[in-house]
This record gives sequence, C-alpha cells and structure tokens, in this order.
Amino acid sequence: MDFEGFIRGLPKAELHLHIEGSLEPELMFELAGRNGVALPFANVEAVRAAYAFSNLQDFLDIYYAGAGVLLTEQDFKDLALAYFRRVAGDGVRHVELFFDPQTHTDRGLPFSVAIEGLLAGMAEAEQSLGITSSLILCFLRHLDEDAAFATLKAAEPWLDRIQGVGLDSSEVGHPPSKFARVFKAARERGLKLVAHAGEEGPPEYVYEALDVLHVDRIDHGNRSLEDEALVRRLVAEGMTLTVCPLSNLKLCVVKDLKDHPLKRMLGLGLKATINSDDPAYFGGYLGQNWIQTAQALGLTRDELVTLARNSFTGSFLPPAAVERHLAEIDAYAARAAAAA
Repeated sequence: MDFEGFIRGLPKAELHLHIEGSLEPELMFELAGRNGVALPFANVEAVRAAYAFSNLQDFLDIYYAGAGVLLTEQDFKDLALAYFRRVAGDGVRHVELFFDPQTHTDRGLPFSVAIEGLLAGMAEAEQSLGITSSLILCFLRHLDEDAAFATLKAAEPWLDRIQGVGLDSSEVGHPPSKFARVFKAARERGLKLVAHAGEEGPPEYVYEALDVLHVDRIDHGNRSLEDEALVRRLVAEGMTLTVCPLSNLKLCVVKDLKDHPLKRMLGLGLKATINSDDPAYFGGYLGQNWIQTAQALGLTRDELVTLARNSFTGSFLPPAAVERHLAEIDAYAARAAAAA
C-alpha cells in the first residue's frame, strides 16, 4: 500500500469542521439559482478567484456572503450531505461539526431551518455512508455575549441533539473571557465546551479558554507553542488541539506547509489532531490536509496512527465507541505493516 493509500484508508475523525465552510462554489450557484439569490460573482471561477485571502477577516467577509444562499432546510441538508460524501473516501468515521446559527438568524431565518436541515443530512449520512456525527453550536465572537445568550435560548428545544458550544469568527480583539457567562450557562445545560484560541490570538487567549471558559478542547492552539509553561500544561492535562494545516497556510498563519508546527507538537507530547476547518475555502478536505501535511513534514506511519488515535480520544464519543474506533485503527495499522 502506498503512503497516500495508507492515509486515506486510516480510520479517522474530524473535530474542527465548519459546515458552512464546506459550501463549494458549484453548490453556492445551484442554491442561489434555486432560491433566486443574486451573487456578486459572474461564475464559479470568479468565486474561486476571490479565495485569495491574506488574513482571517478577508475570509470571513466572503464566508458570510456565501452563506446567504442557504435559505431552506433542504439547502442545509444538501450542504451537509455534500460534505459527508466528499469525506467518505478519506477514512472518516465520525465528525463533530460546527454550525453558526447567528449567521442565519441575523438574516431572518428561524433557528429551526438550519438545525433541522443539518440533522436530516447527518441522519442520512449515518444511514447511507456509516459516518456518525454530532453538532457543536458556535457563537460568533465579534457579536456580544447577549447575542450569544439569545442563541443559546433559541437552541433550547434541540439541546438534546447538540453536543456542545464553541466560539469562532474574528479572534483578535475578542478574547474568550468576553463569553464567560454564556459558556458557564452552556456547561450547566450539560453541553461540552470548545473555543477557537491561539490561531491569530496570543497564548493569553488559550489561557483564558482554559481558565475562564473551562473548555474541553482547544480549536487551533498553534500559538500555544510560544509559551513553554502553557505547552507543559496542555501536555499534562491531555488537552486536545484541533489543528487545521491547510487553513493555517491559506490564512498566512504559516508561510509554507513545511514550517507548520504539527510535527513539533507531536514531538512535545501535545495531543494534536488534523482537521480541515473550512475546506471549500482553504484548499482541501480532510484527506488532503492529512496527505499534504504528511508529505510536507515527513510524518511517519507511527505519527499518523497517533494522529488518528488522537482524533477519537479527543472526540466526545462515548468511551465504548472510542475503543471500537481505536481497535479498528490498530487492526488497520497491523494489516498495513504485515503487507509492507
């Protein structure tokens, strides 16, 4: 089995995927036509040409514009299914996907439209593709905490179908502590907690996510490496980092994939994982993130197996499900070694 084949067949989970960020230009135009939405682009090629970002905000501007074509439950179901079908060949067994309800409610859509459509797509993906999934509701950090509380309130009828809450959008200038009260309220409702921290924001934001929000997982976390004490703490606590290599490259967090800190993270004992973030915008779904990163950094098969195991032990799956996936990884690795 060649190296790329080994990676694609390796069982894995995706823990950092914004479902709105999987909206490909082709589907964007299809939904725009279905819903009578005018787009500021002449064609698919013009959309792709606009994907030349220099920073997070440049990306967010087009991300929010593109989401405007999502108007019905069917749209959200189609969006979810398109993503799951793309990753079915990448060895993906489980996904914990982010969605941004405020992106949709702020333009007049009822909360129910996005979540019911996504849940329908997730159910069909599990039935037809065998990929399990759960939802993480993200608060937009450029909005205020009262808006986040309103979103948590709107989510109440679906809390039994929501795994956790997260924090995304513009990081700089919007520290995690801004959302301390709403994260406490989410925890009291039995939800898991995650937050983007240390992508563009400083290590202090990672400390706040840990000490103020009391998160269960850190999304990105790259800049943690700037603080040796923080690294030691993350290792000691076994804190999962949901790292997104091609996203980091596209948003100029790293200048070259060969400079990406993922291999160093593993060497330091950090519980890193590989994820795609917003794959339609950042140049690749989960398989491409694994393959390109492995090639750029010279990751060994043992390191790849560690990353796969981290993706499940860092998930919010029940322990029995985690153990089943770990056993599948070990069996796969053993077969690959025997065939080598």
